[in-house]
Amino acid sequence: MAWLLDLKQFKRYYTDTLKSISCCDLCGGNVNNSDLLGYSLPQALLCQCCVNDLPYFNQSIVSGNLLSWPAIQRAMPNIHFERLFALSPYRYPFTQWLAQLKYSGRFELAPLFSALLVAQWQALTAKHSIKPVDLVLSVPLHIKKWQVRGYNQAHLIAKFFSNQLALPYDAKLVVRIKNNDSQMGKTGSQRRKNLANAFALQGRVASHIKHVLIIDDVVTTGTTVSEISKLLKKSGVETVTLVTVCLTLPKTQDK
Repeated sequence: MAWLLDLKQFKRYYTDTLKSISCCDLCGGNVNNSDLLGYSLPQALLCQCCVNDLPYFNQSIVSGNLLSWPAIQRAMPNIHFERLFALSPYRYPFTQWLAQLKYSGRFELAPLFSALLVAQWQALTAKHSIKPVDLVLSVPLHIKKWQVRGYNQAHLIAKFFSNQLALPYDAKLVVRIKNNDSQMGKTGSQRRKNLANAFALQGRVASHIKHVLIIDDVVTTGTTVSEISKLLKKSGVETVTLVTVCLTLPKTQDK
């Protein structure tokens, strides 16, 4: 176990060193230490001022569930998950960052997203009674897309998120067996048809797993996670929570 302690110390030293020599990704100022809602952020990309100025959703208004917002309910009919937790609307600087992570391999953004999500999630669970999370999943890529891109950005975010909260994470339980056309520009019904039978479970879901948290980078209609949720519900899961970095708001769907 000594080597695990040494590894944690090294990671802490490495992050602190980066902070001391890094410039803020947005304003160019010194990074130093930053926090969000009392949670110390283990990241070396943003200064405290820029952390504060990000366009977060006000979780207290919706009790940490954007499905309680009527406009979101109307935009997401026929879904099969119970909670939608998003960090921010799909706008700058997240639009730029998500594209950089997805297409340009800026892997350092994944721990930034997860740290911001963890801070908001911990603040939510401290104020509201939420069922304990039994398992964390991420939205999978089809093998052909994975081979082209070389990585799955949702997996990277989910891995850091689950590690920071000490939650079990399974990157292999859900697989994408259908290489769909792009969802961009499709209506909700077209998205549902496009994703029908697109996913499968690779193995059994343990009987104790009742609350599953699924992580994605950007959500527009929730169709993808809804399809995965249907599979999980058939296997005994009772509650599914969708956690995403950004949500494309109704009438501004430019994902």
